[in-house]
Amino acid sequence: MSTSYAARRLLAGFVATLISAACAPIPYAVAAAQAPAQSLTEQAVHHYEAGQQTQALDEFHRAAEQGNRLAQFDYAMMLLNGEGGAPDPDGAVRWLERAANAGMTQAQYVYGKMFDDGYIVGKSIPQANRWYEKAAKQGHVQAQAAIANEYFIGRGVPKDYKTAFGWYEKAAQGGDLPSQYIVASYYERGYGVVTPDLDQARAWYEKAAAQGDVAAKGKLDAMKRDREARATLAAPPNGK
Repeated sequence: MSTSYAARRLLAGFVATLISAACAPIPYAVAAAQAPAQSLTEQAVHHYEAGQQTQALDEFHRAAEQGNRLAQFDYAMMLLNGEGGAPDPDGAVRWLERAANAGMTQAQYVYGKMFDDGYIVGKSIPQANRWYEKAAKQGHVQAQAAIANEYFIGRGVPKDYKTAFGWYEKAAQGGDLPSQYIVASYYERGYGVVTPDLDQARAWYEKAAAQGDVAAKGKLDAMKRDREARATLAAPPNGK
């Protein structure tokens, strides 16, 4: 595993923890009790980024035992990848589950993905969706897109285009490019879920195109040509 990827993983954990904290606040007494664990977690991150993985693993473990959910998640990921010690997939799953149960959205999403893929744990679409939805309800964008897909195709849940749209829209608002394109398509076509609104469709295609989506750019070009063609047809003949 490359250092750059590891750094992104740790950063994702921090961001997810901030989201979790905003959506599911920790009681003051619990937060106060976890203060030493938070300090220990920060030390672990520092040592991890400095390449001192054995020390980071020990510090993450100690902070995880004290209930810090970021430490629980990162300790799980280090065990999974064999960083700072031998790989321990079973231990990784146990700590990942603890972080997920503690309300950490990134852990919930990753745990759900494990069930989705049948990776280490037994494949279970209902379990995957359960964890995706928990994370989605706390604002995790990838989880919102994942559960939207499940409702759209009826995988492990009843097919429900309206519910799917609601989750796609949340993910789109969070910057998920595929969801932005899908929301634009909903507004362009309606699909019996929303009232067609070409202005809304154009706005979402523009957001997707701004992130480099070629198909969205093609849609915008096509909409522009259609608009110009309609304007030409509506214009009075010359001299009239």
